[in-house]
Amino acid sequence: MPKDEAGLTQEWGRASLTLEAGARDLGLDLSKDTVERLLSYLDTMRRWNRIFNLTAIRDPEEMVTRHILDSLAVLPHLPPGPILDVGSGAGLPGVPLALIDPTREITLLDRSHKRMDFLTEVTARLSLSRVTLICARVEDHKPESPYPVVIARAFASLQDIAQASAHLLAANGVIVAMKGTLPTEELAAVEAPFKVRAVHALKVPGLIGQRHLVILERPL
Repeated sequence: MPKDEAGLTQEWGRASLTLEAGARDLGLDLSKDTVERLLSYLDTMRRWNRIFNLTAIRDPEEMVTRHILDSLAVLPHLPPGPILDVGSGAGLPGVPLALIDPTREITLLDRSHKRMDFLTEVTARLSLSRVTLICARVEDHKPESPYPVVIARAFASLQDIAQASAHLLAANGVIVAMKGTLPTEELAAVEAPFKVRAVHALKVPGLIGQRHLVILERPL
């Protein structure tokens, strides 16, 4: 857990309580070690923010809600298997998902070398051995094997995500798009061969505002 010379700061102490309570609301029983690792990730993000603009959010409690709990809210809707997090940015939702399930293979894909430098430190510091980092445009990524799950958070419109990620998707795979308000126009604009499998309204503990999860599939 992030500490300064005087020990655990009050703000990170409050963030820890927010994380533990929010996780319980999501049906997750986090170990003390997992809580500390999630907060360490946020602390690293906040320190890097002094040089690079990784996030506009600075308050630890708000970071817990908007970054960690928002990412973990998708867990009940994720199929099994490796995940590709496209346009991962600061590692969201891929890093929180990897910290919750360290056995799952997760690839973080982003075109920014600066963000990849940050993610390199995070994965090394937190010993995320099953996390792979790829610095490339989505369209240019050519994996050895396609992914059963492609996830995107605040990346692009549904149709744009589908078009850019089509070559990365395994047979019977899904694209999982994290959205805010219900993207009615985007849903209507999804074109064949993709179709909308499901839309889930998410309840993120402590977050005011709508969150939705859209799952796209490409029928065989």
